[in-house]
Amino acid sequence: MLDILFVTDFVCPYCLVAKVALEEALKETGIEAQIRIQPLELTPESRERVDVCHDEARKKRYQILVEPAKALGLDMKLPPAVCPRPYTRLAFEGMFFAREEGEEARYSDLTYRAYFEEEQDIGELDVLCRIADRAGLDTGRFRQALEAGTYTEQVREAVAYSRNELKVTGVPSIYLNGESISVETYTKEEMIEILQEGQIAAAKGVCCGLDGCG
Repeated sequence: MLDILFVTDFVCPYCLVAKVALEEALKETGIEAQIRIQPLELTPESRERVDVCHDEARKKRYQILVEPAKALGLDMKLPPAVCPRPYTRLAFEGMFFAREEGEEARYSDLTYRAYFEEEQDIGELDVLCRIADRAGLDTGRFRQALEAGTYTEQVREAVAYSRNELKVTGVPSIYLNGESISVETYTKEEMIEILQEGQIAAAKGVCCGLDGCG
């Protein structure tokens, strides 16, 4: 089975398109794989939230995603009308709760889509609770865990690992059996080619850098 480590932030548009393209490619090729989501907050809560709504240069760079997203059936807003962009620590804490309940994939997909398709503020606890409900999670226990900070330290450790051990410089960063891959077009066809031919490269296409810029 192929091991895929997917380093991401829920507010990175490249991450959502890459993840869906990868999932569709796996379905089409029939390759068995485990996708492990690895958190990396683009904007830690110690830093000021980023205004992506009025950044024309960023919007221009996002245009590379328009056609791939459409082809994958994603109705993405680039960027969503959530200003400034949400912090994501709490959303990742929710992901760790979902992981323990066996619903990480469902919760994560809903979280990406809540932000990019439904333009919801995924930094808000009430929004995350609604996502948890849609993912089939116990919302009472979910809310209690996030209010208590049950998974705060796990998220901090995971983000620190992404930054300090993996030394990720942008997201998405994708590793196939421990080797970094290059993503440039964010299409299903590109992902199929990578999976079938094992193309590994250090260079990257457009992504979200650690300063939060797309």
